[in-house]
Amino acid sequence: MERWLERERDQLALWIPVMLGAGAAAWFVLPDPRAWSAALLTATGVAAIATAIGRGGRAGAALAIAAVLVAAGLALTWWRAERVAAPVLTRATIATVGGTVARVEALPARGLVRVTLDDVRWDPVPDPAPVRVRVNLDEAAVPHGLGVGARIAVRARMMPPAPPAVPGAYDFARVAWFDRLGATGRGFVAVTVAAPARDGDGIRATLTAHILRRLPGSEGGIAAALATGDTGAISDDDAEAMRRAGLAHLLSVSGLHITAAVGIVMALVMRLLALWPRLALTGRVPLFAGAAGAAAAIGYTWLTGAQVPTIRSCVAALMVLAALALGREAVTLRLVAVGALVVLLAWPEAVVSPSFQLSFAAVTAIVALHEIPHVRGWFAPRDEAWVAQWGRGLASLLLTGLVVEAALMPIAAFHFHKAGAYGAAANIVAIPLTTFVVMPAEAIALALDAVGLGAPAWWVAHLGLALLLWIARTVAAAPGAVAAIPGMPAGAFGLMAAGGLWVALWRTRWRLAGLIPVAIGAGWALATPPPDLIVTGDGRHLAWRGEDGTVAILRDRAGDYVRDTLAEGAGLDDEPALLSHSAGARCNRDLCWLERGTWRVLATRSAYFVPVAALVPLCRQADIVVSDRRLPRGCRARWVTLDRATLARTGGVAVTLAQRKAVSVRRSGDAHPWVRSSDRGGEKRVARGKRGLFGAEKRGRDRDDGRTGTSRDR
Repeated sequence: MERWLERERDQLALWIPVMLGAGAAAWFVLPDPRAWSAALLTATGVAAIATAIGRGGRAGAALAIAAVLVAAGLALTWWRAERVAAPVLTRATIATVGGTVARVEALPARGLVRVTLDDVRWDPVPDPAPVRVRVNLDEAAVPHGLGVGARIAVRARMMPPAPPAVPGAYDFARVAWFDRLGATGRGFVAVTVAAPARDGDGIRATLTAHILRRLPGSEGGIAAALATGDTGAISDDDAEAMRRAGLAHLLSVSGLHITAAVGIVMALVMRLLALWPRLALTGRVPLFAGAAGAAAAIGYTWLTGAQVPTIRSCVAALMVLAALALGREAVTLRLVAVGALVVLLAWPEAVVSPSFQLSFAAVTAIVALHEIPHVRGWFAPRDEAWVAQWGRGLASLLLTGLVVEAALMPIAAFHFHKAGAYGAAANIVAIPLTTFVVMPAEAIALALDAVGLGAPAWWVAHLGLALLLWIARTVAAAPGAVAAIPGMPAGAFGLMAAGGLWVALWRTRWRLAGLIPVAIGAGWALATPPPDLIVTGDGRHLAWRGEDGTVAILRDRAGDYVRDTLAEGAGLDDEPALLSHSAGARCNRDLCWLERGTWRVLATRSAYFVPVAALVPLCRQADIVVSDRRLPRGCRARWVTLDRATLARTGGVAVTLAQRKAVSVRRSGDAHPWVRSSDRGGEKRVARGKRGLFGAEKRGRDRDDGRTGTSRDR
């Protein structure tokens, strides 16, 4: 081992951010302070033992440092979670909220403007009262003077940040906790501006609005995303087409965009400075151009909102420029490691975000591939015909795309339950089109707009963006473009991630040992059957897999978000069917009776009162009962009853019948802070539900829609 580590000594530093990230990830995986403390003690104990028995060798030192980094990552994440603690709303409420505008996000494609408020005042005051909230406003209702720094007030219906609706879904409550966001809602009356914004709409909003005036529709939305990071003007259909085609990375400002911005600025500055012979003869023109490029990278990062991929790319760009100035090799895995380390030290919670994982996995795969001597030799420039040069370049781009797709597929499958098939081919055209046509044309157009001469450049940018959207739509519509994958076990994902890092970061033949955990994790994921029954955390919606494999949902009028969430959880890349039209289900207005083999499932599907004398015998015949209401004591299924009281404790549930296995959103004893805050609200809701819920439902029978106020709110 000492001889192997000696050969790999240059690679050991690359594991610093990996170990730090492993500790941060452990804090999210482990459930409570006891487990976190035990992990800290274990890591420090391993470090002490390794130091004691290492005998001054490299192995003992490496193990000790790794254990200390794991402990540091866990402790840093724990400290960060406690430091950002802020009040969180525990139940839905209608109130007037007023505060200082911290952020304004225009969503023209949805006709909304999303406003984040700080120092919020409530009327009436809930307990607890969040100090930071986010409110969606109708675009037509946004008054003049609403910008960053303005003081506004609006009547809105506010909700606690939503936990995952079903296992494996997006956890907005966790994201909101680290953003100190205590409530979200929708304004429904005119906004009152107590004090307008001092600086108008801000540079970012002004630039976005200008681009959208010159390029309407999704073309303008993509152009705005490239310039400012705002994606709100891209229609839902076109955004979905970009995702299915593997081109969504073009909408998130990252390495490609920073590289293009730095390259354009450096090229212009070098050409201009070269016109000064005295300076050109000193050989310092590249240094001045590099300094201008660094300023462009920092300014572009600030302009686009300083998201994690952008910060990582900015740090990498600055290191590349510093390496070029020092005459060192610029693009290395150490550069990637430093970028990851900076992000993890500032935002350790980023380790569990798909944005962080996708961006660093892609860059690591690219750099690791081209550090392989054989690959570097195959694609190195050489004196040959232009046809061979172009062919070699295309082969390099295709191989890189395939490797990146392989690296990103487990991450996309784990977080989004989908994996693209044609992304590598689509990116061969889309990346050069964006880098060498769209972004330069847009930059020139913005510069020429200062003198009113930007129309020709906008025309070129429009053609390039129209072609980009055509590629996305064509690839997304191709047969087999996306493979839908049901929920992947976290253990399988962890094995594939660890194996992939092992392959990428080492150089000797021992790197191939990383393929073993990759294969085990992939086999585990593929062998995991899709759930047969998925129930949302409120009990109102469920998805049922019939004997023929068809997935159907309970309520005919479920919204698009619910349909998409249930379809993704079931591994379905299509619109789910309706249980009321399915052969294996018998449904009326109030109930659905589902049969599959020997399994029987009963589900309520309306807010109408069902007589207890009729409901209880059905419950006793069913193996599973699902309801969004509190059921009477006699209504208990033979295996599991998922009513409002149970779901308040478990959250959404996914059931695999063959294994008699039920996976819930909430784990028993989970003490993460965002879970504790939602548990307090759930306890209050369950306590209120004990007071005559069925009587309330009966009184609601005379309403036009047959719902109680509680059901309507939910």
